[in-house]
Parts: sequence; structure tokens; C-alpha cells
Amino acid sequence: MDVASFGYLLEMVTPLIVKQNTLLREAISPDRRLMATLRYLVSGGTLEKLKFPTGIAPQTLGKIVEETCDAIVQVLKGVIQTPATEEEWKNVAVHFERRWSFPHCIGAVDGKHILIRKPLGSGSYYYNYQKSFSVVLMGVVDANYEFIMVDVGTNGRVSDAGAISKTEFYKRLVNKELHIPEPDSLPSCDMTQPYVFAGDEAFPLLDNLMIPFSEDGITKEQEIFNYRLARPRRIAANTFSVLASRYRILSQEICLSPEKAILIILTCVHLHNFLRRKRDEFYNKGGYEVENPNTGVISYADWATEPPLLPLQPLPSLNVPESAEQVRRNFLDYFNSVQGAEYGQYGLLKNHGFGKKMQK
Repeated sequence: MDVASFGYLLEMVTPLIVKQNTLLREAISPDRRLMATLRYLVSGGTLEKLKFPTGIAPQTLGKIVEETCDAIVQVLKGVIQTPATEEEWKNVAVHFERRWSFPHCIGAVDGKHILIRKPLGSGSYYYNYQKSFSVVLMGVVDANYEFIMVDVGTNGRVSDAGAISKTEFYKRLVNKELHIPEPDSLPSCDMTQPYVFAGDEAFPLLDNLMIPFSEDGITKEQEIFNYRLARPRRIAANTFSVLASRYRILSQEICLSPEKAILIILTCVHLHNFLRRKRDEFYNKGGYEVENPNTGVISYADWATEPPLLPLQPLPSLNVPESAEQVRRNFLDYFNSVQGAEYGQYGLLKNHGFGKKMQK
């Protein structure tokens, strides 16, 4: 974190974390409290290991981290803003269309397992498919690599299908409580399509949630759809990867209670959005994984070699609504039409890495 951003954040959290000196002890200053907390989040080290660089005993440091994280989430609550009106959702869609050539996309969704230490007496409650213990972080991001909706806390034992269905995002989506715009015509075309989120195979195919076609027996037209969908999906993948690379605590087993681990995760997400807006060139020096629009070649970021967060498992394609299948077919037809095709997209597809399983 650059000096200016640290000072700005310190000014906001100081009233919530400052302590009074006593006759027996001088209070740890707000700047030391904030610095120690950020060091804990960024380094991924344990409280025990941080007692030497911070000069604070582990038990005291644990309390400081909890109090400071709570303060950070409070003062930065405005940095995660879920669109509340149709116009706000349409504004998100405009940026996805302009930057990533996917019209009517109102967000890219992804989810990861964040490892935690097995809580005492919890049995297999947090036990996940990789035989570790976790809570699920699910987020929706916009075209600028910022979270616009976050849900964290579902226990790892729940199947990933169940974990998704328990999120506030999914409940509001299926209950039509997100104020998503009504279906509208696609650019240069009279085909009416709903506004959709872009996801991967870990999510169900819904009228307002598009996922790729299976690679088994895939056609060239389906590959084109997958290629176009991969562009907004990559934004979510980039965002989660940057988050993990900047806050290494998320890539380690968080040795705290589930409640405190959830607070840690939320703090990291809030800090991500805050620093993206303040000084992204300093915050994310490793860059982003991006596609060259002229060649389709992917340029990989510095963090691409780091271990990724544990992904959600792909869902079986069962009981897919016919209406959702039709929406996906409509997008497929559009992306393969004169109106919706990108110039040279078949060549870009080859360079992008798709097409190896195309049917001739």
C-alpha cells in the first residue's frame, strides 16, 4: 500500500481503533495497529510469526487484527456497491460491451474455497471435496476488476451447487429481486435478450446466468460462444487472482474461528476495491491477464505462476431450464451472425487457445 493510501485509511479508522493510555501501559498507536493488521493480511504469516516484526504479543495482535478489520469494513462499506436500479445495471453492461465485446453482461461471477482451521467440535461441517476445511467466497465483479457483490461464509461441506444456492446473490437472482433490466434488443439487431451474468461450469445455467458449452462434441459455433463468454469470465478470474496475490492470508489456512475468518476475507475484499480506485498502478504491479484484441494472444500476469485459490467444483448439467438454453442459443446465433461477430474472431479463437476440439 502506498503512503498516501495508508494515510487516508489511517485517518478514517483512527476514531474506531484508538486506545487511551493508562497509568500502567502506553496504548499501541493507531498507525501501529493498522500496520500490523495489513502486515498480517498481506504476508499470510501466523500471529505467532508476526510477534517479532510487529513487536506485539500474538494474543494482543489477534485482538488488534479483529478490531482493525472490523473498523476497515465499517469505513470502507461504500466501496462495494451493488447496482440498485435498472440504469445502474445497464451502466455495468455498457462497460462490459465496450471493453470486452459481450453485450448485456451485467457482471462476472466466480467462487472459491478459502481454507480455515478445523473449528473445535465442528466434525465434518466445513470439510470440502479436497479433504480440507473451508468457507466459500463468492463474488460478482464489474468490467473494472472491482467487486460489486460479495457473499462469504457458506461452510465447505455443502456441495458447491448447494453453496451457490445459499448465497444472497442466487436467492435475489432467482426471486427477481436484483432489479435487473427487462430484456432488450442486442446491438445492430432486433433480437431481444435478457441481461445476464457470466459464470463458469460451477454455476447453473439460468435465464440471467450464462455458462460455457461443454467441450464434449463441441461445434465451431459453440466454441465462438465460449470464446466470447471467456472475456467477461476472465475479469472475475483476474480479480480473484489479484486478491489472493495481494492478500496471502487467503491462500493459507486461516487459523481463526470461522466468524473471524469471514471478517478477514471481507476486509481483504474491501481493501481490494479501495486500492483499485486509489492507486491501482501501485496496488497491482503484477498486472492483469489480458487478451490482445488484434491477435487473441493472452498476456499472463506476474501472479499467474502462483498457486490459485481452491475453485468450486463444476456442476452436472441436469434439469437445465429450456428458457435458459434458448437464451444461450440466441447469444450463440448472435455471436456467429454478421451483426454480432467480431472481425477475425475465428483467427482470434485459434490464438486464444480455443478450437482444439472443434468439429470439422
